[in-house]
Amino acid sequence: MIRSVAALALEGAHAFELGVFCEVFGIDRSDDGLPAYDFAVVSASGGSVPTRHGFAVETRHGPERLASADLVCVPAYDLRVRQPDRLAEELVAAVGRGARVLSICSGAFLLGQAGLLDGRRCTTHWRYTAELARRHPSARVETDVLYVEDGPVVTGAGTAAGVDTCLDVVRAEHGSAVANAVARRMVAAPHREGGQRQYRELPPPHAGGGSLGPLLGDLEARLEHGATVEEMARRVGLSPRTFARRFREETGTTPLRWLTAQRLLHARHRLETTDEPVAAVARRSGFGTADNLRRHFVRRLGVTPQGYRRTFRAPEGRRAEPLKSSKHA
Repeated sequence: MIRSVAALALEGAHAFELGVFCEVFGIDRSDDGLPAYDFAVVSASGGSVPTRHGFAVETRHGPERLASADLVCVPAYDLRVRQPDRLAEELVAAVGRGARVLSICSGAFLLGQAGLLDGRRCTTHWRYTAELARRHPSARVETDVLYVEDGPVVTGAGTAAGVDTCLDVVRAEHGSAVANAVARRMVAAPHREGGQRQYRELPPPHAGGGSLGPLLGDLEARLEHGATVEEMARRVGLSPRTFARRFREETGTTPLRWLTAQRLLHARHRLETTDEPVAAVARRSGFGTADNLRRHFVRRLGVTPQGYRRTFRAPEGRRAEPLKSSKHA
């Protein structure tokens, strides 16, 4: 269980990514029934650290604070700055005693410097994946995903994907009801699957009457009903091939993968917040049968629906909370 979180303030750090850690893990939301962490910003010297943006971050903690952290967070930083080997050593020590490490964007390069990516799946911003693979040939760099978890090492892609990465850690620790509540406080999308592609230099989503937003909203409201790609395409007046291309441009994934992800999200919420039998959850979320729901849960989450419910069942007083999912999750 994660109780103590340390975020590194690195020389040349990007302020947004550091701020994501502070926002997700550094704010006490216990008045809302949400978890609070023992949070600290840590630097190599325990003093002032210049960021990439022309201002400095003042820290009160040095590397010794990492020894008590259950999660160490590494933000993006200017890759022209080599980080102190002391920090890399502390990351290795943290993993060695059972802690987890999480990086956003170019922060993965410090994990590589520490040797923590060797033999592991990982990712970073799409602009840096080739360089990460070149510098660390033993790493299994995934070039087009939002975030990856491999054992105690969690790596996220650039900027906004850092929010998704951190929320996924919260979800793994406390369940989707808590992660969704934190996301709502942040006015962020509650869930984007890590396997979705990163948004590279694609055409902007079509606006107005050509947007797929209304279709996605209707599909989310009617998850129990099946829909083929051909049916979806017909509803928006496109050929299946054109529809599939536009769908990927607007959501970053395929229609069926998106629909399966939404159904899993809905099923997880109902398992956490209701007493419905698993068979009823399967029907309501569009999986049809309990066996089908179980197959998807085991394949995607590594646990059965019953096992998931036992682990993440929401406490009394937090059940039946409205589910709010992103139209472009």
